[in-house]
Amino acid sequence: MTDQLSALAKDNIDANPIRQFQTWFDEVRASGVSEQDATSMTLATADKDGRPSARVVLLKSLDDHGFVFYTNYQSRKGKELSENPRACLLFYWSELWRQVRIEGDVERVSTAESEEYFQSRPLGSKLGAWASNQSQVVASRETLEARFAELEKRFGADVPRPEHWGGYRLRPNSIEFWQGRDNRLHDRLRYRLQQNGEWVIERLEP
Repeated sequence: MTDQLSALAKDNIDANPIRQFQTWFDEVRASGVSEQDATSMTLATADKDGRPSARVVLLKSLDDHGFVFYTNYQSRKGKELSENPRACLLFYWSELWRQVRIEGDVERVSTAESEEYFQSRPLGSKLGAWASNQSQVVASRETLEARFAELEKRFGADVPRPEHWGGYRLRPNSIEFWQGRDNRLHDRLRYRLQQNGEWVIERLEP
């Protein structure tokens, strides 16, 4: 790691955590990390009883309002977000020895936003959104492939968005940037959203 990449201090980061995330995200992409690895994030959710679960999803868009991903609303994560609309995202970019942890409330994106993104997807991904009853037990791989082939004949190239599929936006109230350093004296800076809409930056012990 270079000294430049290893430095993370209050005097060299943006006052806005979304802009700081975008800076790191751009540096990750410029470092040669694949797009899939750059956008991969662990999504942690919990059901109404507090039982946690986690999986890797892809970041699809980012703006001042939050971080957006898409899924089947009837999947395990969809059901958990319905019961408990709070979640945590974790990015880990080993090439730059960096992590970003994002916590906040989750809401569905608008129907128009989900429609626009769905129509931008490859044909196979559109059909897959219909073919998979995500998180449900399936008898065999052949069952899934037969369902896909059936839908391929039914829709052809004109695949509508299923009503059970769409986007979620995590609106952050806490974003922590972690930069690995030698001797386990890592840099950790956390932004916490205040009631007045401003962000407070705190340094955490490694």
